[in-house]
Amino acid sequence: MKLIRADRLVDGTGAAAIESAAILIDEDRIKAVGRAADIGVPEGAEVIDTAPGTTIIPGLIDTHVHLAYSGAVDLDAFRVETTMTHYPAMALRAARYARETLEYGFTSVRDMHAPGGTIIDLRNAINAGQIEGPRIKACGLGLTVTGGHMDQPGFGDHMMFRDMNANCEGPVGFRAGVREQLKRGADFIKLNPCVGSRRDNRYFRFEMTVEEITAACDEAHEQGAMVGAHTSGGPPLTAAIRAGCDTVEHAHWIDDMTLEYMAKHGTYLVPTLAVNEASSAYILEQPGTSARSLKWAADSEEAKWERLTRAKRLGVKVASGSDAGFFLDHGKGNGREIELLVQGGYSTIEAIHCATAVGADLMQIDAGRLLAGKLADLILVSGDPTADISILRDKARLSVFKGGRPISKRLQLAA
Repeated sequence: MKLIRADRLVDGTGAAAIESAAILIDEDRIKAVGRAADIGVPEGAEVIDTAPGTTIIPGLIDTHVHLAYSGAVDLDAFRVETTMTHYPAMALRAARYARETLEYGFTSVRDMHAPGGTIIDLRNAINAGQIEGPRIKACGLGLTVTGGHMDQPGFGDHMMFRDMNANCEGPVGFRAGVREQLKRGADFIKLNPCVGSRRDNRYFRFEMTVEEITAACDEAHEQGAMVGAHTSGGPPLTAAIRAGCDTVEHAHWIDDMTLEYMAKHGTYLVPTLAVNEASSAYILEQPGTSARSLKWAADSEEAKWERLTRAKRLGVKVASGSDAGFFLDHGKGNGREIELLVQGGYSTIEAIHCATAVGADLMQIDAGRLLAGKLADLILVSGDPTADISILRDKARLSVFKGGRPISKRLQLAA
């Protein structure tokens, strides 16, 4: 057993920090958490006294990443790196990104699609102990209609990009698509029911029909899998939620009635604030950007904050998800989402809750809270993230434990 003592501990439940705290770890599980004086020193326990100022928090959870992608901000660079990279090379690159993500304190991630389903194999290698990485829940390929989101022209779809998402048509086709991804080992299903229109000025339009969304959700739920939906907002988003989608990703434009429905039915919002910030900045910096794109960047930036305020007020479950891999580097980019939650009105304790306990519930894993019986995924932070959330993006301050094992060697001990 290990007994780790620190100045404070944030357990991820949303409760205030415990001062002069300790956590007792037995193999890969937490045995006890509380004030150090109350826990004492169990016989035979290895005692680790951390340096003054250290805070213990749960391992962080990012519920929207793309480990197969580099974070390239230039669309042409993204096309080249993806269409000219074979799946084995993509998997090797993803393994490096997974390790970097873990070293930044993210002990669990939810991967939202990868060409060829490569992240399913990466997940299996991590679970088998062949390489180090976070716990992964992977969807394999996202399901979309022909010509829909991520099945757009100009991506070399006559070659490998045809296997970036799984194209389906009609309710029967989407049921088959769900079955195929689950057969391949997907943990959950990703749908692409709506996106902004490329032909006019609408920020959201249906790509899947309501019947297709319903069929996919029914099939996934029948097999015990959750469904996440890439959405921009409006009526298609509302229809996706009412058809059975368990999580909505991005979702800039949501009315109060839909948010109330989400709160009542436990639907998760993954706002991806960080990628919206990064993509909007990229759009604004490019010479010759169309007036429509400039307007979208400005409007979506405004909408994301207003939506977040209402979601918090109405009690919607918000999980931290950065979309790292698109416009954001893996590791440091993941933590930007937590900073933006604070910027959007969440307290530091609430933001940590979104990035730990809420994420664990969404991913259906036994982590995210420093409570007896939970997996011993945790971070020793040099400093107090409840006073300055930005220190969570400083890798040099983080000592990461996954399943009770130290991953990084940055542990600062008491003198």
